[in-house]
Amino acid sequence: MESNKSASWHFCIAPMLDWTDTHYRVLARLMTRNARLYTEMVTTGALLHGDVSRHLSFNAAEHPVALQLGGSDPSDLAAAAVLGAEWGYDEINLNVGCPSDRVQNGSFGACLMATPEVVAKGVRAMQASVDVPVTLKTRVGIDRSDSFEAFARFIDIVAGQGGCEVFIIHARKAWLDGLSPKENREIPPLRRDFVYRIQDAYPELTFVLNGKLETIPEMQAELARVPGGIMVGRAAYQHVDWLRFVDQMLFDHSAPIPTRSAVVQGYRAYMLQALESGTPMPPLLKPLLTLFNGLPGARAFRRHLSEQGPRRKTDIHVLDEALDLIPDLDALDSTELEWRCASPHAVPYAVVDQKIG
Repeated sequence: MESNKSASWHFCIAPMLDWTDTHYRVLARLMTRNARLYTEMVTTGALLHGDVSRHLSFNAAEHPVALQLGGSDPSDLAAAAVLGAEWGYDEINLNVGCPSDRVQNGSFGACLMATPEVVAKGVRAMQASVDVPVTLKTRVGIDRSDSFEAFARFIDIVAGQGGCEVFIIHARKAWLDGLSPKENREIPPLRRDFVYRIQDAYPELTFVLNGKLETIPEMQAELARVPGGIMVGRAAYQHVDWLRFVDQMLFDHSAPIPTRSAVVQGYRAYMLQALESGTPMPPLLKPLLTLFNGLPGARAFRRHLSEQGPRRKTDIHVLDEALDLIPDLDALDSTELEWRCASPHAVPYAVVDQKIG
């Protein structure tokens, strides 16, 4: 197993539907060189019977980047994994955590926790087909099968029969009936203790903790307890700016903190290339919407992008005009105050520790 932080699962940004597309991942990479990035979940059917290029194209700057697959048939998973490896992904991840009705109807996602032998066969088939790591993202249980013993049995089978060595654990169970995907991210209680216990029970495996990690100090504390790594979800898009601190505070204290100006200018250059290739403006602007949350002018910035982007689909000046609504952008890059407020939900440069509503 890799031991170098930058080549491992030390800090990961979760696969999130409608958020972690290639544009978001390019923006994230401008802020952190070391984070491991994940695609939105792509079903095996979409790859084997759809537009492969649309689903798998990504920017070379995104590495290390993982492809997350949804599916359960071993042969389909193997074929989709081969496509992912051929397109250059650094990891193939299988989704065994999504509880949505649509995913359940396709017999994959969290419902697969009830059939660990099926998961093991899928993982084994993928591993036999590709040379890149094959990993699993799962929950700690489903419905009333939520004991630690049931969770440990699932891990034991998938590791023993499937050969899986890396498990990303969303430390909540999933209710397959009665809760929406959003509610399943919030209502079932966190059981981080399950991750601690399973790590102690299987020290030869790598476990990555996922679930309501919101501040860098909290992430540092969990990394001390779960050395395999952590994965951050909603906090990584609700206030994307804090990702600029990841390399210095979670990897290397001598790493520079990218300025907002540098991030914006790097992303603007990317936008120009994407616009020239035919990408419309709105999806390019979406990752920027939370970049200035909590700063003067942030609301006007978001409003301008949201209103003008759909109207002027090829005009890069939409971004330039929005940036003019943020006063003294360069002056906002004061390291001293940024360190004090290095938290996803802390308002940068506030006199008091304030939370974003």
